[in-house]
Amino acid sequence: MHASPLLCAAVTALVLAGCTAPAPEGINDPNEVTNRQVHEFNRGLDRALLRPASTVYGGVVPEPVQTGLSNVANNLDLPGDVLNNLLQGRPHHAIQNTWRFAINSTVGIGGLFDPSKLIGLNGIKTDFGETLHVWGAGEGNYVELPGFGPSTARDATGTVVDIVTNPVRLALPSPESHVGTVASVASTLGDRSRYSDTVDSILYESADSYAQARLLYLQNRRFELGQTGGADDAFLDPYEDPYAE
Repeated sequence: MHASPLLCAAVTALVLAGCTAPAPEGINDPNEVTNRQVHEFNRGLDRALLRPASTVYGGVVPEPVQTGLSNVANNLDLPGDVLNNLLQGRPHHAIQNTWRFAINSTVGIGGLFDPSKLIGLNGIKTDFGETLHVWGAGEGNYVELPGFGPSTARDATGTVVDIVTNPVRLALPSPESHVGTVASVASTLGDRSRYSDTVDSILYESADSYAQARLLYLQNRRFELGQTGGADDAFLDPYEDPYAE
């Protein structure tokens, strides 16, 4: 009898619990030339598709509908969060996210509404990239992914695993399994519309949009993982060549 991959992962999580990776320093971007090419592709995709679509979405779809679709997307992400909570050895987070999913899926009519928030039961977002961090995996090289944007080697792996092992997608038959994808796309359009000025300032108004996006991602991700590093990290120059002599 062979052990399942999930069981092996759970055992590994228990063995490695507490062995988080050391805080990274500076910017590790040896593939900057390729990453910049991908960044230009992503900017073109945003300019041609995402930005105009989000403008239409934000102007046509009523705010309550946008909020409802965003709620559905967040609710359907919760089973994946619970799985990662368990793999990270954080059962208390898993219990909180499970209760939130149960309440919002029933009282909240499939997640359209967020009654859990009214009783102080907030979601605890996570992903497999954080799970790898908890298991001791280092950040790795910075990478920009086509269509997804800034990431790292570790988080790119986490993104693939989260997509492939999404519990909702695996549990529901087609076409119901695509509901999460539709809600996620709608939520992305809503976010792009809501934060349009900020996104535009980074992508189209900064002196070097690639360097700005890279810095913002790394600082925010390290903060999320509790890897604030030393004082030097707070003053990283986004335009400095990390490999200059």
